[in-house]
Amino acid sequence: MRQSSLLGFAKTLAAHYSNKAQAQKDPINFARINIYFRPLLWDVFQGPGYYSEQSYDYAPWRPYRQGVHKLLASKEAFILENYSLQEPKRLAGAGFYPDLLNHLCADTLLPRRGCAMHFKEVKPNQYRGQVEPGNNCLVPRNNTMTYLVSEVEFDEKIWISRDRGFDPKTHEQLWGSKHGPLHFQRIVNLGDHLNESWLRSASH
Repeated sequence: MRQSSLLGFAKTLAAHYSNKAQAQKDPINFARINIYFRPLLWDVFQGPGYYSEQSYDYAPWRPYRQGVHKLLASKEAFILENYSLQEPKRLAGAGFYPDLLNHLCADTLLPRRGCAMHFKEVKPNQYRGQVEPGNNCLVPRNNTMTYLVSEVEFDEKIWISRDRGFDPKTHEQLWGSKHGPLHFQRIVNLGDHLNESWLRSASH
């Protein structure tokens, strides 16, 4: 994959997104949520990576989802490997207060097997992705183990996502939005400083 294509994906992904318009239009079914994809220092992975955070607008210091992602590229796809944090509370709020990430080290991360997101460019600077196949991204919810089905589409203006959890045996949906995807608008670009040097070691 060309470095220019990978850099385009990397810069487009890095942003602060909000579904404020959706939540105001339909407040009964959609809470107001912020999503951050903030680029990490190259030293964390010796390659490109991100910290991500999702939180309700009324509780920015108490995110309900945090993750770290290593960016890789194959001939066919952009790949975001997923990692969880040993002590997520120490980084809560890092989406909008990035100084908290200064001491993040790779040895404090826990790989989430089967949870990598695979993206393809469907139009110039428009990307669509989903969890790697196999139904192996396991997520506990309400004392029950489920597998995650995550679908994402984004470009330079929007982020559309839908996460659902299914029973591994019956494949019945157990959690997730029953009112359709979440629709976000880009609020701030966070990747304007990224360059091809930051992408070193991304291809595999």
